[in-house]
Amino acid sequence: MHIRFDVPADPAYPGRVAAALGSVRLRKFGYVGAALVAVGAIGFAVSRGFSWGDRVSSLCMAMILGGVLSMLYSPWVQWRARRRSGRYAVEGAYDITDDNIMMRSGSESGGIAWDGVARVRDTPEFWIVYVGRMPATVIPRRLMSAEDAETLRAFMADRGLLVGSA
Repeated sequence: MHIRFDVPADPAYPGRVAAALGSVRLRKFGYVGAALVAVGAIGFAVSRGFSWGDRVSSLCMAMILGGVLSMLYSPWVQWRARRRSGRYAVEGAYDITDDNIMMRSGSESGGIAWDGVARVRDTPEFWIVYVGRMPATVIPRRLMSAEDAETLRAFMADRGLLVGSA
C-alpha cells in the first residue's frame, strides 16, 4: 500500500483537527458535568422536603452550576482552538505505507510506525490514530480519493486497529 495526498493551506482545517483531537480528551468533562447536574438536581429536589433542606440546597445549586460549567468547558475549548488555529494554516502532505504514516506540515515532518499504533477511532471526518492511550494524529478522509480511503480502511481493519465511531 502506498497512499499519498496533499493538505491545502485551509485556515479552517487546523481548527477541525484541534476540535477532533480535543473532543477525545475533553469528553470526560461532559460526563462529569452531567453527573454533577444529576446529583445536584436530585439532592435539591430531595432537600426541599426536609427541615435541613435549606442548609444543603446551596451545595446542590453549586453542584448544578459546576456541572453546567463542566459541560460547557469542552465546547468552549474547541471554539477557542478553531478561532486561534486559523493562523496555523500551511500546506502539508501525508504519505501512508504498510510500514508507517509520514506527515509533513510546512517545514516540519514526522511519522508514526504502524507497529506503534494501538488503535484508530473512526469519526465522521477523520481517523484518529492512537499511540498508546493518547491520540497522536488524524488522517483526513475527505482529502483522500475514495479508493485510497477504502484501501486504508481495509488495511487498518485487517490489523485490528479500527474501532467504532467517536
